[in-house]
Amino acid sequence: MFCCEKCFSDPFLSDDIPAMSELFGPDHFRTCSYCNSEQQFCVPPSVLQSYFEQLIAVYKEEPSGDFLVEWLKKDWAMFVNPSMDLARAKSLLADILDDGEIVRKRFVPTNDSESDALVKWNDLRSELKHSNRYFPKTEINKTRLRELFDFLIFRDGQIGRTWFRARVQEGPELIHSDKMLAPPKEIVSHGRANPAGIPYLYIASNALTAIAEIRPHTGDQITVAEVLVEDRLHLADLRHPKITVSPIPLQDETQIAMLRTDINFLEKLGDELKRPVSKRASAYEYVPSQYLCELIKDFGFDGVVYSSSVGDGVNLALFYPEKATVQCVFQHTVLRVIVELE
Repeated sequence: MFCCEKCFSDPFLSDDIPAMSELFGPDHFRTCSYCNSEQQFCVPPSVLQSYFEQLIAVYKEEPSGDFLVEWLKKDWAMFVNPSMDLARAKSLLADILDDGEIVRKRFVPTNDSESDALVKWNDLRSELKHSNRYFPKTEINKTRLRELFDFLIFRDGQIGRTWFRARVQEGPELIHSDKMLAPPKEIVSHGRANPAGIPYLYIASNALTAIAEIRPHTGDQITVAEVLVEDRLHLADLRHPKITVSPIPLQDETQIAMLRTDINFLEKLGDELKRPVSKRASAYEYVPSQYLCELIKDFGFDGVVYSSSVGDGVNLALFYPEKATVQCVFQHTVLRVIVELE
């Protein structure tokens, strides 16, 4: 029996399994025995035993709890491949641990206390919006937050260097390419990531998402720019922290337990950037996300990647617009705007 990286959906194992597979002879490139993915780099499950023994050490047996595979899926987005149903995931974990009984037992986290980071962030965002904007009294642990962002580095090659920006035209003429980057600092208004007067460049991974992000109306004519960003940008990835973060490289169960309590905080920060905001409230509703982006920039990042709430693509707020160039511009006309209701 052989397993592959697609069984786990873990970034560390996605790198480690292909590298290890070469140790197992010419048959290491094959169909996975568990998720049935074809032509994958595969390894015997037993070689992963030490990784998972350390990981499951943060859970303890409790009859009222959940199965280990359910905890690994819920806490770390492990086994989220649609082919990895509960039975297949249990079978794989049993083979990894060489223990068919442990996957039938139920567990709870050994440390069920929650980090106060999420509570403090909620207090801070309320204070920033309605009490103290420049000298807030609520403090968050910036040292720990900086450590957590080391887990959220956007991996090169995930999307590529070509992104898109859209603007609504005032008439039938295309907007010139030199007007398709960030506006001048003298006229830039507040945005989701930037305060007024500080220009960031907002771009999307595909043209449709870029257009959707500007909330056009039916009949609008749109100029879309194809934008090339510099190679090797240092970007923070706040799309799906549970998928981006891997607990496996951590040194001991204490570090894993700490990360487990903080990961919901990271999910909240990602939600902060993609959350829809009404136009009349945006001036103050954007303050928490602007504060967050200032922190990320202070940590040495060039920008932040986040999910779109209106398109199926990915958004990038680039803190340094000069690190992007317009390659070409083209035009679209909005034929229909679709509204969905709860």
